Amino acid sequence: MKIAVINFSGNVGKSTVARHLLLPRIQGAELIAIESLNADEAQGQALRGRQYGELQEYLQTVASVVVDIGASNVEELLGQMQRYRGSHEDFDGFVVPTVSALKQQQDTIATLIELGRIGVPASRLKLVFNMVEDGVTVAQAFAPLLAFVQQQPVAQANLSCRLGVNEIYGRIKGSKADLQTLVNDATDYKALIAQAKGTTEKVAWAQKLATRRLASGVVPELDACFAALELNK
Repeated sequence: MKIAVINFSGNVGKSTVARHLLLPRIQGAELIAIESLNADEAQGQALRGRQYGELQEYLQTVASVVVDIGASNVEELLGQMQRYRGSHEDFDGFVVPTVSALKQQQDTIATLIELGRIGVPASRLKLVFNMVEDGVTVAQAFAPLLAFVQQQPVAQANLSCRLGVNEIYGRIKGSKADLQTLVNDATDYKALIAQAKGTTEKVAWAQKLATRRLASGVVPELDACFAALELNK
Protein backbone atom coordinates (compact mmCIF):
# COMPACT_ATOMS: atom_id res chain seq x y z
CA MET A 1 0.00 0.00 0.00
CA LYS A 2 1.32 3.43 -0.98
CA ILE A 3 -0.14 6.45 0.80
CA ALA A 4 0.61 10.16 0.44
CA VAL A 5 -0.08 12.51 3.36
CA ILE A 6 -0.71 15.96 1.95
CA ASN A 7 -2.19 19.40 2.59
CA PHE A 8 -1.31 22.86 1.28
CA SER A 9 -1.49 24.04 4.88
CA GLY A 10 1.08 23.56 7.60
CA ASN A 11 0.27 22.87 11.25
CA VAL A 12 -2.35 20.22 10.52
CA GLY A 13 -0.37 17.27 11.90
CA LYS A 14 0.80 15.63 8.68
CA SER A 15 3.90 14.13 10.30
CA THR A 16 1.88 12.88 13.27
CA VAL A 17 -0.59 11.20 10.92
CA ALA A 18 2.18 9.74 8.76
CA ARG A 19 4.35 8.41 11.59
CA HIS A 20 1.89 7.46 14.28
CA LEU A 21 -1.37 6.71 12.47
CA LEU A 22 -0.33 5.19 9.14
CA LEU A 23 3.22 3.85 9.34
CA PRO A 24 2.68 1.37 12.21
CA ARG A 25 -0.54 0.02 10.65
CA ILE A 26 0.63 -0.58 7.09
CA GLN A 27 2.64 -3.77 7.10
CA GLY A 28 6.18 -3.38 5.83
CA ALA A 29 5.80 0.32 5.07
CA GLU A 30 8.68 2.75 5.12
CA LEU A 31 8.45 6.49 5.59
CA ILE A 32 9.63 9.05 3.04
CA ALA A 33 9.60 12.67 4.20
CA ILE A 34 9.50 15.35 1.51
CA GLU A 35 10.30 18.59 3.24
CA SER A 36 12.69 21.49 2.84
CA LEU A 37 12.04 22.89 6.31
CA ASN A 38 12.65 21.17 9.67
CA ALA A 39 14.41 18.36 7.80
CA ASP A 40 16.37 17.49 10.95
CA GLU A 41 13.17 16.07 12.47
CA ALA A 42 12.45 13.73 9.57
CA GLN A 43 12.97 10.03 9.91
CA GLY A 44 13.46 7.71 6.98
CA GLN A 45 14.41 9.06 3.58
CA ALA A 46 14.12 12.76 2.78
CA LEU A 47 13.50 14.13 -0.73
CA ARG A 48 12.73 17.61 -1.97
CA GLY A 49 9.61 18.26 -4.00
CA ARG A 50 11.63 18.94 -7.15
CA GLN A 51 13.00 15.39 -6.94
CA TYR A 52 9.62 13.93 -7.81
CA GLY A 53 11.07 12.09 -10.78
CA GLU A 54 13.32 10.14 -8.45
CA LEU A 55 10.43 9.55 -6.06
CA GLN A 56 8.02 8.20 -8.65
CA GLU A 57 10.72 5.87 -9.94
CA TYR A 58 11.38 4.61 -6.43
CA LEU A 59 7.68 4.00 -5.84
CA GLN A 60 7.79 1.34 -8.55
CA THR A 61 10.29 -0.69 -6.51
CA VAL A 62 8.50 -0.88 -3.15
CA ALA A 63 5.27 -2.50 -2.00
CA SER A 64 4.35 -0.22 0.91
CA VAL A 65 5.31 3.34 1.69
CA VAL A 66 3.98 6.42 3.49
CA VAL A 67 5.05 9.69 1.86
CA ASP A 68 4.86 12.70 4.19
CA ILE A 69 4.73 15.78 1.95
CA GLY A 70 5.70 18.97 3.73
CA ALA A 71 3.57 22.05 3.06
CA SER A 72 6.48 23.93 1.50
CA ASN A 73 6.76 21.27 -1.20
CA VAL A 74 3.12 20.49 -2.00
CA GLU A 75 2.66 22.97 -4.84
CA GLU A 76 5.86 21.94 -6.59
CA LEU A 77 5.17 18.25 -6.11
CA LEU A 78 1.66 18.53 -7.55
CA GLY A 79 3.11 20.38 -10.52
CA GLN A 80 5.55 17.52 -11.05
CA MET A 81 2.73 15.03 -10.68
CA GLN A 82 0.96 16.68 -13.59
CA ARG A 83 4.15 16.57 -15.65
CA TYR A 84 4.50 12.84 -15.04
CA ARG A 85 1.04 12.05 -16.37
CA GLY A 86 -0.70 9.26 -14.49
CA SER A 87 1.84 9.21 -11.66
CA HIS A 88 -0.88 9.99 -9.11
CA GLU A 89 -2.11 6.46 -9.79
CA ASP A 90 1.02 5.13 -8.06
CA PHE A 91 -0.66 6.03 -4.77
CA ASP A 92 -3.43 3.86 -3.36
CA GLY A 93 -4.66 6.77 -1.30
CA PHE A 94 -4.12 10.41 -0.38
CA VAL A 95 -4.71 11.17 3.30
CA VAL A 96 -5.45 14.84 3.97
CA PRO A 97 -5.21 15.82 7.65
CA THR A 98 -6.95 19.01 8.69
CA VAL A 99 -7.69 21.02 11.82
CA SER A 100 -10.61 23.24 12.71
CA ALA A 101 -8.98 26.67 12.17
CA LEU A 102 -10.75 28.38 9.27
CA LYS A 103 -7.57 29.02 7.26
CA GLN A 104 -6.59 25.37 7.48
CA GLN A 105 -10.07 24.30 6.39
CA GLN A 106 -9.84 26.65 3.41
CA ASP A 107 -6.40 25.29 2.52
CA THR A 108 -7.77 21.77 2.83
CA ILE A 109 -10.54 22.59 0.37
CA ALA A 110 -7.93 23.98 -2.03
CA THR A 111 -5.92 20.77 -1.63
CA LEU A 112 -8.92 18.59 -2.43
CA ILE A 113 -9.81 20.69 -5.47
CA GLU A 114 -6.27 20.48 -6.85
CA LEU A 115 -5.97 16.73 -6.29
CA GLY A 116 -9.31 16.21 -7.98
CA ARG A 117 -8.23 18.41 -10.87
CA ILE A 118 -5.21 16.23 -11.62
CA GLY A 119 -7.37 13.13 -11.62
CA VAL A 120 -7.37 11.69 -8.11
CA PRO A 121 -10.80 10.07 -7.59
CA ALA A 122 -12.84 10.79 -4.47
CA SER A 123 -12.47 7.16 -3.39
CA ARG A 124 -8.74 7.72 -2.89
CA LEU A 125 -9.01 11.04 -1.07
CA LYS A 126 -9.48 10.58 2.68
CA LEU A 127 -9.85 13.31 5.28
CA VAL A 128 -8.52 13.00 8.83
CA PHE A 129 -10.06 15.44 11.30
CA ASN A 130 -7.15 16.19 13.60
CA MET A 131 -6.71 17.91 16.97
CA VAL A 132 -10.42 17.83 17.77
CA GLU A 133 -11.06 19.37 21.18
CA ASP A 134 -12.87 17.38 23.87
CA GLY A 135 -16.60 18.04 23.89
CA VAL A 136 -16.65 19.30 20.30
CA THR A 137 -18.03 17.19 17.48
CA VAL A 138 -16.39 16.92 14.08
CA ALA A 139 -19.59 18.22 12.51
CA GLN A 140 -19.40 21.36 14.64
CA ALA A 141 -15.69 22.00 14.27
CA PHE A 142 -15.45 21.37 10.53
CA ALA A 143 -18.77 22.72 9.26
CA PRO A 144 -17.30 24.74 6.33
CA LEU A 145 -15.21 21.82 5.04
CA LEU A 146 -18.02 19.31 5.44
CA ALA A 147 -20.45 21.63 3.64
CA PHE A 148 -18.03 21.85 0.72
CA VAL A 149 -17.56 18.08 0.52
CA GLN A 150 -21.30 17.57 0.66
CA GLN A 151 -21.83 20.00 -2.22
CA GLN A 152 -18.83 18.76 -4.20
CA PRO A 153 -18.07 15.13 -3.25
CA VAL A 154 -14.41 15.19 -4.27
CA ALA A 155 -13.25 13.30 -1.17
CA GLN A 156 -14.42 10.87 1.47
CA ALA A 157 -15.28 12.44 4.82
CA ASN A 158 -15.94 9.85 7.51
CA LEU A 159 -16.58 11.65 10.81
CA SER A 160 -15.01 8.70 12.64
CA CYS A 161 -11.62 9.59 11.10
CA ARG A 162 -10.88 11.87 14.04
CA LEU A 163 -7.96 12.38 16.41
CA GLY A 164 -8.17 14.40 19.58
CA VAL A 165 -5.69 16.79 21.09
CA ASN A 166 -3.10 14.80 23.03
CA GLU A 167 0.19 15.90 24.56
CA ILE A 168 1.77 12.50 23.85
CA TYR A 169 2.85 13.72 20.42
CA GLY A 170 4.74 16.63 21.95
CA ARG A 171 6.38 14.35 24.50
CA ILE A 172 7.82 12.02 21.86
CA LYS A 173 8.49 14.57 19.11
CA GLY A 174 11.99 14.28 17.73
CA SER A 175 12.46 10.78 19.09
CA LYS A 176 12.01 7.41 17.46
CA ALA A 177 9.56 6.32 20.13
CA ASP A 178 6.85 3.96 18.95
CA LEU A 179 3.50 4.35 20.70
CA GLN A 180 2.71 0.63 20.74
CA THR A 181 6.13 -0.09 22.25
CA LEU A 182 5.39 2.44 24.97
CA VAL A 183 2.05 0.74 25.66
CA ASN A 184 3.74 -2.67 25.88
CA ASP A 185 6.40 -1.43 28.29
CA ALA A 186 5.97 -3.57 31.43
CA THR A 187 8.36 -1.56 33.61
CA ASP A 188 7.10 -1.07 37.17
CA TYR A 189 7.61 2.68 37.29
CA LYS A 190 5.82 3.06 40.62
CA ALA A 191 8.34 0.72 42.21
CA LEU A 192 11.19 2.67 40.62
CA ILE A 193 9.72 5.92 41.89
CA ALA A 194 9.47 4.49 45.40
CA GLN A 195 13.10 3.34 45.25
CA ALA A 196 14.45 6.57 43.77
CA LYS A 197 16.91 8.45 45.95
CA GLY A 198 16.08 11.97 44.91
CA THR A 199 13.39 14.20 43.46
CA THR A 200 15.05 14.44 40.05
CA GLU A 201 15.09 10.66 39.64
CA LYS A 202 11.51 10.37 40.89
CA VAL A 203 10.34 12.95 38.35
CA ALA A 204 12.17 11.18 35.52
CA TRP A 205 10.43 7.87 36.29
CA ALA A 206 7.10 9.67 36.79
CA GLN A 207 7.43 11.23 33.34
CA LYS A 208 7.93 7.80 31.79
CA LEU A 209 4.86 6.50 33.60
CA ALA A 210 2.79 9.45 32.39
CA THR A 211 3.99 8.95 28.82
CA ARG A 212 3.00 5.27 28.90
CA ARG A 213 -0.45 6.18 30.24
CA LEU A 214 -0.95 8.74 27.49
CA ALA A 215 0.15 6.22 24.86
CA SER A 216 -2.28 3.65 26.27
CA GLY A 217 -5.10 6.13 25.82
CA VAL A 218 -4.22 7.31 22.32
CA VAL A 219 -3.43 3.99 20.58
CA PRO A 220 -7.09 2.80 20.57
CA GLU A 221 -8.09 6.16 19.08
CA LEU A 222 -5.47 5.75 16.33
CA ASP A 223 -6.69 2.19 15.68
CA ALA A 224 -10.28 3.40 15.29
CA CYS A 225 -9.29 6.26 13.00
CA PHE A 226 -7.22 3.98 10.78
CA ALA A 227 -10.08 1.49 10.51
CA ALA A 228 -12.45 4.31 9.53
CA LEU A 229 -10.12 5.38 6.71
CA GLU A 230 -10.82 2.05 4.96
CA LEU A 231 -7.60 2.31 2.96
CA ASN A 232 -7.85 -1.31 1.87
CA LYS A 233 -11.01 -0.62 -0.14
